[in-house]
Amino acid sequence: MEKQRLVNYMMDKNTYPDKPGSVHLVQTHISWVFICDKYVYKVKKPVDFGFLDFTTLEKRKYYVNEELRLNSRFSPGVYLEVVPISDVDGRFMLGNDTNVVEYALKMKRLSEEKMLYRLLENRQATRELMQRIGRHLSEVYSSIESNDEAMVYGSLDTIFTNVKENFDQTLPYVGGPVSKETYDAIKAWSMDFMESNTGLFEERLNRGHIKDCHGDLHAQHICVEDQGIVIFDCIEFNKRFRFGDVASDIAFLSMDLDYGGYSQFSRAFVDAYREASADKGLDAVLRFYKVYRAYVRAKVTSFLLDDNNLDRIQRQKAFERARSYYDLALSYVESDG
Repeated sequence: MEKQRLVNYMMDKNTYPDKPGSVHLVQTHISWVFICDKYVYKVKKPVDFGFLDFTTLEKRKYYVNEELRLNSRFSPGVYLEVVPISDVDGRFMLGNDTNVVEYALKMKRLSEEKMLYRLLENRQATRELMQRIGRHLSEVYSSIESNDEAMVYGSLDTIFTNVKENFDQTLPYVGGPVSKETYDAIKAWSMDFMESNTGLFEERLNRGHIKDCHGDLHAQHICVEDQGIVIFDCIEFNKRFRFGDVASDIAFLSMDLDYGGYSQFSRAFVDAYREASADKGLDAVLRFYKVYRAYVRAKVTSFLLDDNNLDRIQRQKAFERARSYYDLALSYVESDG
């Protein structure tokens, strides 16, 4: 199948049953996203990055269905259906299953102006809103069971593997966006925390806090529509990135708010979640997971420095952003709690 021919087909307004007035393409490294007037269609690219593999039609079908299933937990009514795309006599046909060559995930289009990150930028976010988000997430997570599959990802061995991987993968950036002193301090604190709190991690596991979570919970993945809160774009392609302590998801959004300079909202969000969920052990692991989440963002941003397609200005921005995340992780390490 020709990638460009498919993209051209999906960019044609006549492709869609409701004949939208416009179609806008947004590309990520793993997807083509076609934004129409009322709906959004996402098609996975046939790529393999090690941590995900979409190289065959069978795999793309599986993961697009997983994306529908998993996100429906957080945003019912937004992720609508998986739509087949067939090649019939040399022509693509959306919604036809005669000779399927691709699959698209159909979603309700959300308002960009009501995304949490935009509300924060426009100073329209409030403590009350962050409290609502905290209570909403408490309800969502309470409906997700902590089963035998999830328990595996809550073991200290798995957590240790994830943390150690971060430090192994960022070693090449020491002397660049992260100094040796900062790298050593964050690594030493993280390793010591795990070694000194084996009972704490065991308690989190036994109390049922290890679940099939979101995995990528930050302000760009939250939309506030009227009285409803929509959480979208959870990780479907790698269980190790999604399963874990609910506290890790909460720490992700809390860290993201701190990074943006919204620490007061971060506190309001965490306080509301803690109260609604009655998770009395949250605070004992929250700082650990905020360090972990900030470091993951630092790592992923550091990877951009290896992209030869970046120009000098883009590379400098990536360098500064990575350094900011490393510094944020260090600030958590050096804080009192």
